[in-house]
Amino acid sequence: MGVETDAADARASQGGADGDHPAASGLIEEPIAESRGTRLDDWWGRVLATPRRRTLWYWGGPILVTLFAAVLRFWNLGHPQAMIFDETYYVKDAWTLLQNGYESSWPDGADEDFARGDTGIYLDDPAYVVHPPLGKWMIALGMAAFGAGDAFWWRASTALAGTVAVFVLAMVARRLWPSTIVAVIAAFLLAVDGNAIVMSRVALLDNWVMLFALLGFWFVLLDREQARRELERRLDAAREVGRDPHYGPAIWARPWVVAAGVAIGAACAVKWSGVWFLAAFGLYLVVVDALARRRAGVPFWLTGSVLKQGPVTFLLLVPVAVAVYLASWSGWLVTDGGYYRHWADEAGNEATGWLAWVPHALQSLWHYHQSAYTYHIGVHGEHPSQSNPLTWLIMFKPTNMYFASTDDGSGGCGADTCWESIIGIGNPLIWWAAAAASVYLVYRLARYREWQTGAILLGLAAGYLPWLAYLDRTVFQFYSIAFQPYTMLALAAVIALALGRRDDVTWRRQRGIATVAIFLGFVVLVSAYYYPIWTAVPVTPEFRQLHFWAPSWAT
Repeated sequence: MGVETDAADARASQGGADGDHPAASGLIEEPIAESRGTRLDDWWGRVLATPRRRTLWYWGGPILVTLFAAVLRFWNLGHPQAMIFDETYYVKDAWTLLQNGYESSWPDGADEDFARGDTGIYLDDPAYVVHPPLGKWMIALGMAAFGAGDAFWWRASTALAGTVAVFVLAMVARRLWPSTIVAVIAAFLLAVDGNAIVMSRVALLDNWVMLFALLGFWFVLLDREQARRELERRLDAAREVGRDPHYGPAIWARPWVVAAGVAIGAACAVKWSGVWFLAAFGLYLVVVDALARRRAGVPFWLTGSVLKQGPVTFLLLVPVAVAVYLASWSGWLVTDGGYYRHWADEAGNEATGWLAWVPHALQSLWHYHQSAYTYHIGVHGEHPSQSNPLTWLIMFKPTNMYFASTDDGSGGCGADTCWESIIGIGNPLIWWAAAAASVYLVYRLARYREWQTGAILLGLAAGYLPWLAYLDRTVFQFYSIAFQPYTMLALAAVIALALGRRDDVTWRRQRGIATVAIFLGFVVLVSAYYYPIWTAVPVTPEFRQLHFWAPSWAT
């Protein structure tokens, strides 16, 4: 991303009629050039003066912020030892996937029994679920290794996903800007934000959608550079032998596109909303290829991109994603007990005509999908924490996931009455600044056509805009975790502009560094202030109430 600077432009006044410059005659002194950079820049340059130190910072910065994120996510993760919010579905579904290969039913009151360690009371009857299995398989990883008796292991893999996402975001940011400090700042914003922390500490599905989509985004960015180099190499080789590449080559050797297909297919296999990332990033690959061909001088660059490279890119991306998605249903397909598993075997249900060849298992799976889609579009019930997607960017209605109260002085907060909460309130400074930054990037894209800005906004649009078609559906603020990495990147983009460059004039560079340092300092203080109500630390009712900076937050 380009950074505009107020370059020192010391112009001398024009001379007399003969055009002589007054300075040439020694009548005035030459203007003194403004100093550039800061002493901090000089010191940092000395710190990174050797290749070894630069390598250490290149990897050490992202790793340190990732370790910090891990502490925030794993500390006291097993508290509370109770089903939180939709853990009542996904934890038990994950456990029965391990046992039966499909999601099974549970008797009434199973949440309390499960939390006490009685995990074998599930039934063999199938449960009707409306999300694909992969997210629940991922939740099951911790329980597969260490059992389901401790809530820590219900949530461990989800916390790991949130931690890994911090590192991936740093890698993504460094693909966008050649600056490790900006990459570390972007990752730090995600590491300390409340919505990201809460969604990493509760065993829900959405953190996995976020991670897999973010991985897909990273792979698409990696392909961008690799495909450009391969295109230029192939064009140069063709021109050297006298061939005129009218349309440009069709490039099959694009492993990062295949990797993106795997990652985004996995996002779809957690929740169907991942399909919007598949569509958006697939379109992005075609557009980037078209622009690369145009810059490389390919005469029919648009036709070559859409009709020649486009089908190749589609085959490298979409079938891979579909295969990953279908593989996530393998437990349902290879067992007999899943819901609707033998629907097509019942009289009158099997397909006839030209679809009669389709195996009954796939026919039953298709019917299951039709039923689940009907359910999804028909969810219109009332919930005290539901929120309108139009307000997600400003965090108007956070989700209250857990509340417990003690009134006998044993709560641990130093008062008779103690409250414990897990509320998905993001750090207000981060969220509101990121919302403003996202709006500013829309202007910046129109004004400067920066590819980094376009990529960030595309990820944000893929995760957010489709929800605007479901304004009357019961949805929640925590769904925003799927697109939160892109709002963090938007804020990091503005921070990069504020920091400027090392060769900026000193006063501007100092002002930018000071502004960013003050902002990040307050971010840390606000996150420390909110951390108790993100992690069920016992507090007094009065202290809890002080965290509701907007009336709609008091849930």
